[in-house]
Amino acid sequence: MLHPQVAASLAIRRRPSAEVLAADPYEQLVFARQAMEDSNEAECGPAIPLPVVVDVDAGGVPCRLYAARVGAPVLVYVHGGGWCYGSINTVDRLCRRIADRSGCAVLSVGYRLAPEHVFPAALQDVETVLGWVRKEGTGLGVDPSRLAIGGDSSGAQLATVAARRQRDAATPLDYQVLLYPAIDPMTASESYDEVGGHGLDRASMRMAWEAFVPEPMHRFGPDVAPLAVEDLAGMPPTLLLTAEYDVLRDEGADYGDALLTAGVPVVHVRYAGVNHGFVRKLALFDAARAAADQIAVSLRAALTF
Repeated sequence: MLHPQVAASLAIRRRPSAEVLAADPYEQLVFARQAMEDSNEAECGPAIPLPVVVDVDAGGVPCRLYAARVGAPVLVYVHGGGWCYGSINTVDRLCRRIADRSGCAVLSVGYRLAPEHVFPAALQDVETVLGWVRKEGTGLGVDPSRLAIGGDSSGAQLATVAARRQRDAATPLDYQVLLYPAIDPMTASESYDEVGGHGLDRASMRMAWEAFVPEPMHRFGPDVAPLAVEDLAGMPPTLLLTAEYDVLRDEGADYGDALLTAGVPVVHVRYAGVNHGFVRKLALFDAARAAADQIAVSLRAALTF
């Protein structure tokens, strides 16, 4: 059953006027970006204070470091937003809560957005940050020898592609956290038809994929479509969270099944009654706070060895 908090959450964000809807697609995107930023406080709530919250330049990529103690393991976090919007600020409250509850440092990545910067720009930025934190982390007071990656939606796609590339480069990551990941450029799963009326639908996801990877022939390689990878063995142990009323629900589950088939330890939790994007909305969803704390507990167990 759809939770009443879903309807309340959908009413928060400013909707485009008829004039905006009649404008060109880029103007609509600019509106959507600003609307997400404007609703951030109402959706995500107050900021948890931490000993360290500092903006850093990670090899040319803007990032924000959150840490509650010296020598903490690190989660590199990649925000969602269809590769086209979202920011360090839109996941600030979530990153703070994860850092506070887990004891791990969180490094949130401000990667370049499409359509101004198309594939592979965002992936390159994530990989730059991973290399930077491995090199500079000790000087920042964190422990880069214990390194995880995570993200939500399009950010989860970037995170798991980067994790696979790190595996292939013989620099594997210790853990990955994937929140309702965008996995399938074909948008072919049944959940698009079953639950497409709750804030995300097939048309908007197709637009996002096309903005991120405008060249169709590039959408089906392993650096874009995680299920195109021939062998997923050796991927990091994974926490996968999906939402019952999310069009990305089934492709996320399919990816979890593929990881399990390859021998990768996976914990997949489907949160009932909620929709896409719920986890960052800590002020609106009871399930968001539970999910953030589940992430924190899993990181503590995986990285504080």
